[in-house]
Amino acid sequence: MTDGGKILFTIFINNRDKFYTFQFQLFSMRHEDLFYVLALLKVEGVGDIIAKKLLTHCPEPASIFNPKTSGLDSIHGIGSFLLGKLKDKTIFAKAEAELCFIEQNNIKVSYYLDEDYPERLKHCIDAPVLLFSSGNIQFNNRKIISIVGTRQVSSYGIDCCKKLISDLAPLDPIIVSGFAYGVDIAAHQAAIENQLQTIGVLAHGLNQIYPKAHKKYATKIEENGGFMTEFWSSSNPERENFIRRNRIVAGLSEATIVIESADKGGSLITANMANGYNREVFAVPGRITDTYSQGCNNLIKTQKAQLLTEAADLIYHLNWDLETTSKPIQKQLFVTLEDDEQKVYDFLLKNGKEMLDYIALECDFPIFRISGILLNMELKGVVRPLPGKYFEAI
Repeated sequence: MTDGGKILFTIFINNRDKFYTFQFQLFSMRHEDLFYVLALLKVEGVGDIIAKKLLTHCPEPASIFNPKTSGLDSIHGIGSFLLGKLKDKTIFAKAEAELCFIEQNNIKVSYYLDEDYPERLKHCIDAPVLLFSSGNIQFNNRKIISIVGTRQVSSYGIDCCKKLISDLAPLDPIIVSGFAYGVDIAAHQAAIENQLQTIGVLAHGLNQIYPKAHKKYATKIEENGGFMTEFWSSSNPERENFIRRNRIVAGLSEATIVIESADKGGSLITANMANGYNREVFAVPGRITDTYSQGCNNLIKTQKAQLLTEAADLIYHLNWDLETTSKPIQKQLFVTLEDDEQKVYDFLLKNGKEMLDYIALECDFPIFRISGILLNMELKGVVRPLPGKYFEAI
């Protein structure tokens, strides 16, 4: 049936010999599946893991609600209580309301079996069945890092965050965080300043922005990146939602970086989740007397995180290839070099191309130190690597 040029789709639900009719705009047959998946997620007792078991057994979501579908009671974790809840007719009205919100607000929905579902998150057993997003998120770039930390971030933490993202900018990574106060918003701001795609993972629906003070950043984030959540438009930023949000932050990324954290906090939960997903975790160290360095220092001390002091540490451990970056590294017009970098640059400028070992010897630096210095200089566009471990000044 049509209405003003729109194709409308009608679903009839047979529940105990009573029919319930729901109608919504149809853009593709996918909407029918989405309707039933939304309904499934509103069934009491059904979480992401149980939902995936049911959807694996019933590739067509509608068949889950068909009383004639056999074998559901044989699925591990599915009992008579849950089977009874599948007959709850109120879930269809809730699914219809959410589907209307999705269509009216141009929300993108990613199903966990779809190709456009974030690849790394897909491999997490407790990943959401559905992800809702707004903006211009593109996952073509596989260099994705999450940056988390305390809401009471210090000037030291902000400076570390800004410098790290600025130094990584030539590699064009995607910056993921939780859009909260402190380290989160500092990471988003630094990404915007460096024209990097950034994703804010929310602990509520896409019908609101929380905290409200960050609403001024929303447009910029959606221009190059966007917001992502598993929560419906009826969800508010409840305390327990933030922990669920953290698994998405950890699961989306190749690595999670903790800038500052007390000995307890949400960022440490995110780090533990990342470790559980076999992802890299990095922590920025701080003074042993600083409250918001205790969490980072403990992660490093217990070998739950790699020590991170500069961008070179991250690039080395993740084995990022500078030659394949989408943004070419080029010399800046005005480059600020650290004293160690200036010493190496002057040496190469005077002597021409030299081998890494010889540079270390003549400049009086250990090999591990000279490697990091040269990598930072390469990112700044003042030296280039040559075959045979040679380097030359640009």
